[in-house]
Amino acid sequence: MKKIAIIGGGISGLYFANLLEKNKNYSYKIFEKKSRFELDDGYGIQLSVNSIKLLNEIGFSDIESQKVYFPKKVIFYDAKSFNKICDIDISKFNYEKNRYTTLKRSTLLNFLLKNIPKEKINYNSELSDVSFENKINLKFLDNNYETFDYLILSDGVFSKSKSIIIDKDSRPKYLNSIALRGSLKNFENNDISLYLGPNFHFVIYPVNQNNEFNFISIIRKNLKKEQINDQNYFQNSDFLETLMNEILSKTPVKFKDKIENLKSFPIFRSNGLSKPSKKNIFLVGDALYAFPPSFAQGASQSIASSKDAYDEIENNTDNYYQKRNEKIKAVNSRSMLNYFAFHLSNPFTIFLRNIFLKYLSKNKKFLENYLGKIYKN
Repeated sequence: MKKIAIIGGGISGLYFANLLEKNKNYSYKIFEKKSRFELDDGYGIQLSVNSIKLLNEIGFSDIESQKVYFPKKVIFYDAKSFNKICDIDISKFNYEKNRYTTLKRSTLLNFLLKNIPKEKINYNSELSDVSFENKINLKFLDNNYETFDYLILSDGVFSKSKSIIIDKDSRPKYLNSIALRGSLKNFENNDISLYLGPNFHFVIYPVNQNNEFNFISIIRKNLKKEQINDQNYFQNSDFLETLMNEILSKTPVKFKDKIENLKSFPIFRSNGLSKPSKKNIFLVGDALYAFPPSFAQGASQSIASSKDAYDEIENNTDNYYQKRNEKIKAVNSRSMLNYFAFHLSNPFTIFLRNIFLKYLSKNKKFLENYLGKIYKN
């Protein structure tokens, strides 16, 4: 029986563990540096049909319907005028029980955790060193030593285990943007509402059938290095209010008093794809590659990368990083194009963008190439 260590208990790590639970040829342990999972987090995520298909293979289709939502459209608005630009029918990419889904991140984590025995999760465990003999020898900060056949690194965009394994600078780059997120209730539109403004955009979408919605805005912001590294800076109430007022000054949408649980964080993007020298080590999720959030594929690609790594181990093949690199290029190019197009500030370029959006949103060939190739694969 092969032993597998999973470093990090985020979406990618827990999904990988669920796959192993269905295969008795492997034993595994999850090493999570936190003392517990944050299961009361009400913030939302979007999952396109590529990841829902993979989740349904482990029983996600049986989840209580009240806990998820199936939006049919993405509706584009001009944030300044509040005029509708166009809409895209994303339900056209649905098939069988695989539907574009929005939900709370905590809902997905609870689902993934329910099938994992508690004894297989080691909390307060942080990797400190790795050595290689016949197998992979792991050392943790508490001086615990364990040996495994495979190592899965899924500890996020600032993966410390990645820096231990890969002997080069693989730190992500600050994208000169901040995310401001929160939750609200009883918004007037039950689809995904995307508001495009000068140097910012924001998105509002339902996260369940109970009239609860997720709010997230991406705001261009140049910051000093010391500000980026100061977590307290982003949680300061005055800073959060400044960010919200900056949005409200550029849009007639009035929701300041409706949004709760405001938080902000700097946005980072991976600086290329890093590949370990050992074949039995797999980076998944944000540890493999962190995307800009403007294509809403972060969670979906985390799940897909874990499935690819699992298949690689099962089939004893050696094309995981090549396969993921092709997908990363496709998703990243779309994310960066969206990031650029959503934040235009010149009135003439905005006018041209809106014309193109109206045309492209109804062009089946374009949508199949731009969205379908990602959503379906």
